[in-house]
Amino acid sequence: MAGQRAAAETFPARMKRQLHRVRVGLRKSGVDYFRGDGSDWIALAALLLTVPLIAAVTLANPVWCSPAVLVLPIVAGGLLLRPASLLGLYAAAATALIVESVELGPYAEGPARVTPGTVLVVAACGFFGLLIAQFRSRVGVPWRRGGTMLFDLRERIRVHGKLPVLPTGWHREIALRPAGGQSFSGDFVVAARTNGGRTLEVVLTDVSGKGMDAGSRSLLLSGAFGGLLGSLPPHAFLTAANGYLLRQNWDEGFATSIHLVLDLDSGDYELFTAGHPPAVQLHAGTGRWEEKAAEGPLLGVYDGAQFDPVKGSLRPGDVLMLFTDGLVETADRDISEGIDRLTGEADRYVAGGFHGAAWHLIEAVAKDVNDDRALLLICRET
Repeated sequence: MAGQRAAAETFPARMKRQLHRVRVGLRKSGVDYFRGDGSDWIALAALLLTVPLIAAVTLANPVWCSPAVLVLPIVAGGLLLRPASLLGLYAAAATALIVESVELGPYAEGPARVTPGTVLVVAACGFFGLLIAQFRSRVGVPWRRGGTMLFDLRERIRVHGKLPVLPTGWHREIALRPAGGQSFSGDFVVAARTNGGRTLEVVLTDVSGKGMDAGSRSLLLSGAFGGLLGSLPPHAFLTAANGYLLRQNWDEGFATSIHLVLDLDSGDYELFTAGHPPAVQLHAGTGRWEEKAAEGPLLGVYDGAQFDPVKGSLRPGDVLMLFTDGLVETADRDISEGIDRLTGEADRYVAGGFHGAAWHLIEAVAKDVNDDRALLLICRET
């Protein structure tokens, strides 16, 4: 035992432990800084060193290194430093400008001097850098993580909207197109196979607002609706979703939704609607489209709302389309006209099948509409 303790107290062992502590500390500091919780002294020290270096190069060759180059550490500081640290960097940059002005002489004597325009440019960059730093400090997210976080939010919405694989004889596809070509949409889908996989439940929701304005609410609601779907009887889903929206107390707290409950063995289905446009079904036997409209108010408007279903059945060759109002309604076109246009375009796919048709239908019916659009196709193949 004494020999082991002596070996542990040797110089190499102590150095190994010390190096391990340093390595763990550096890794923890890096992770904390990446998350926005760590100190920014390393970045501040590096930027403070660049200021006199830039000033020295400017004094040595002001033609190739203009005094305005001091905006570079200021811009970098706006992205990396906290507001308090940024003020220290600004003080160093102001000192460097004063030194350059004194050493280079009055700007009227020739080019490459510190002119009033140079001072205004550096001051403007500093002002906007301080605004960025204050915004990051309030949000608590470093600039590098901001884009990553938005990408992660978008992917989470996309994962929630992934439709489950259906048994042989069924085809499903979904197409979502946000307003203005943005990455976030106020329309989202949640879906699950319940009842031992024999039932497909799909909820298509349109949140008030559009694009980025509705993206955060879409993420929150898609997670909540995904947790409710399959955990409650189908007739209780929209009631629970309505109660959830009411508890949020949002200024724009309403949404429309349509809930499909499809028996994959028989093809029988129920549709529950909350202020949403009707679904349309193609009957292969007659070649006609039929609107399937259920009764139900908007989600998040008042408590105690009732949602009564409409029933139907998908036979071999039948197609069911669910969509949001952005696809069929515009300022100069009401929903009925939009549905007629949608079903007219969909007739083109009856002979060849609807595989890959969802996105093309959005392009044909409402390509340039400045609203979120979503289309869900469920086909029972022959």
